[in-house]
Amino acid sequence: MGDTLTVISPRDTRAQKQVDALLEREGIQRDGNLDYTCGIFDDDWRLIATGSCFGNTLRCLAVVRDRQGEGLLNQIVTHLMEVQAERGNIHLFLYTKPRSTKFFGDLGFYEIARLDKLVFMENPRPGFSNYCAALEKTRRGGRSAAIVMNANPFSLGHLHLVERAAAENDTVHLFVLSEEAGPIPFDVRRQLVREGTAHLPNVVCHDSGPYLISSATFPSYFLKDKDTVIRTHAALDLEVFGKIAPCLNVTRRYVGEEKSSHVTALYNEIMVRRLPDLGITCRVVPRLEQDAVPVSASTVRKAIHDGRLEDIRPLVPESTWSYFNSPKAGAVIAAIQREKDVIHY
Repeated sequence: MGDTLTVISPRDTRAQKQVDALLEREGIQRDGNLDYTCGIFDDDWRLIATGSCFGNTLRCLAVVRDRQGEGLLNQIVTHLMEVQAERGNIHLFLYTKPRSTKFFGDLGFYEIARLDKLVFMENPRPGFSNYCAALEKTRRGGRSAAIVMNANPFSLGHLHLVERAAAENDTVHLFVLSEEAGPIPFDVRRQLVREGTAHLPNVVCHDSGPYLISSATFPSYFLKDKDTVIRTHAALDLEVFGKIAPCLNVTRRYVGEEKSSHVTALYNEIMVRRLPDLGITCRVVPRLEQDAVPVSASTVRKAIHDGRLEDIRPLVPESTWSYFNSPKAGAVIAAIQREKDVIHY
């Protein structure tokens, strides 16, 4: 009969247990973000290879030890690329261990950045270089700084950070994370950022694209605990940013001080330590406060979630307030109110 490659349904508990067992034997934890999983089974219906997708990434790839070197992983990756093509995803990304980069290189993937234990790759090759080339067209003279934000939504806290950077630099390159990872769509977040900073002529807005890595697409399956995930995510993110910064002559990166979010606080800690090695100064700006409480996007989302729309008015720029106080925000407000938890920790 031979080996059989097939999709593995989330409801197939027997096969899913085999996936978990195979990944565990290979030192991989199942990723929490998967939307498609396949496997190759032998004649005895034993799982001998597996792989998964999430969005436009490939992940959780593994082959049993006694069948490695037989081209099984090639079959898995080829199948996943076909699935992605059917979805309309031709620009693909994956994260792998350094020892596997040659294999994926032979399949048409190219390295973007690496750490000691993790490599970020893409297919096709020109993606990252094209992104950097487009950024270079917006390069200006003088002192340049960068800010990366989700702006979910754009608040007076965000504006405070941008205005501080704009006052201290000739140009501020403001990257808005493109990943659709929350109830407020990217096109809305980008619109509110652009409108909220329109009075600052030295601020240039950019889409982050897929390169400034979001928590939704970053893989946790190589790593043992949550703090290790956060630290490794931040370190890899900074490796990518370190290749973007020279395109724009960026020598400073601005971040908001963080006292409540564990994730953001760890990010800031790693940026302060690692960015100078890349020739970039990290400026941590104290948060804007009202009544001794930091103004944050989480507070804004919580008020919207609880039906207290008027409460956001003193927390956001006029452009953000005008949007949420208009009929066109109805679907976004409904999406926020459907969320179980709108506070980021």
